[in-house]
Amino acid sequence: MVRTMTFVSALIRTARRARHTPLLAAGMPDGPEVLLDAPDARLAPALVSAALGEYEAAAKLLATTRELAEWENRDRYTVRLAAFAVGRPDWLANWLADAPRDPDALLVKAELAIVQAWGSPARAERLREVAPLIHSAADGDPSDPVPWRIALDHARGTHAPHTVFEELWGEAIRRSSHHYGCHVAALQYLSAQWYGSHRECFDFAERAAEDSLPGSLIRALPARAAFAYLAGGAGRAIPYERIDAAADLGIELSAAYEPGDPWPAEVRNLLAYVLVVRRRWPETLEEFRRIGPYATSFPWLHLAADPLGQFLELREFVRTEVAAGMPWGRDRQKPGRARSDGHYA
Repeated sequence: MVRTMTFVSALIRTARRARHTPLLAAGMPDGPEVLLDAPDARLAPALVSAALGEYEAAAKLLATTRELAEWENRDRYTVRLAAFAVGRPDWLANWLADAPRDPDALLVKAELAIVQAWGSPARAERLREVAPLIHSAADGDPSDPVPWRIALDHARGTHAPHTVFEELWGEAIRRSSHHYGCHVAALQYLSAQWYGSHRECFDFAERAAEDSLPGSLIRALPARAAFAYLAGGAGRAIPYERIDAAADLGIELSAAYEPGDPWPAEVRNLLAYVLVVRRRWPETLEEFRRIGPYATSFPWLHLAADPLGQFLELREFVRTEVAAGMPWGRDRQKPGRARSDGHYA
């Protein structure tokens, strides 16, 4: 009798998938339209110019972020430009040759050196050699918090003690108390993977989120702590209620931005990961809709060598799970909130 009921239940779920899955594609771009780590409208021209060996567009872009104190954009653009320079360093070399003391060029140079050192088998030794470059970048503009984010990453890789971390953290927040990049760097240092614990990581993230400004990406920091915990497979050190509360805060933040907005794209991709692990299928599907065409390597690269393929595969899987949980007659209705067991409330 039990086997019969299980078989019938499986048939019903299969039928629901077939009936509802096509209807749930509304609001989501097709696979070929989804982009991985797509640059925004300001960064794209700078990358195109860099591909031609020209640095002027990148120089102008970073100078603007510095002059207007757009520290979040400055951090993002620096990371992307340095990543591009890993394979195409000629444009940066030309920039440094023409303007060796340019604070923007020095910032990209320091970030590039960090990236290259992290990829080296002799990471700690290579990172120690980078310290003077970080100091030069920090001296370039004393008000800029981005060199201190780089310094926090450097501290993590060189096994710096907590006293050094706290000093660097103080310098960072003195320049920008709500800088997301610096908070992420601090969270990584405090994670169980490095020099803290899951509880310390969650405590830091929750305090930061509570003190953050409305709409700040820092409000998604607890979701990032949840990712570190879930990805680390650490058992039950953190109650699931705390993880779900972090996800709820992330959902609230994501809903404050328009669907398809590239600014919160990485946060939304991270949130989708956490929701998938928690089997909150309807909310995950809504997050995939909000992501739109902006897939990001993080966190999907943690699961597979092909992050875009992983993103699309999971998006389709979530769609079928939502369809399987929809009762007959719900074709044109928005799916409800899932209970903790993945079914509809």
